[in-house]
Amino acid sequence: MSDETPICSAKGCRATAVWVLAWNNPKIHTPERRKTWLACEEHREHLSQFLGVRGFLKDVVAFEEWRAAEGA
Repeated sequence: MSDETPICSAKGCRATAVWVLAWNNPKIHTPERRKTWLACEEHREHLSQFLGVRGFLKDVVAFEEWRAAEGA
């Protein structure tokens, strides 16, 4: 991830993201693969539900924790 301000992945939202939603589509990704969406406080639940209903959501982590774990 870059040093730019992280922006929420919800359509039309320009708020600063504070959450990372790690997911994968088991039909096309290997089990260890993690794709990410970013979420602001307002959209965290909505985006989590969208991914969860499809069985894609693997983890929800605070952005700062994710960034620290990635070695940024």
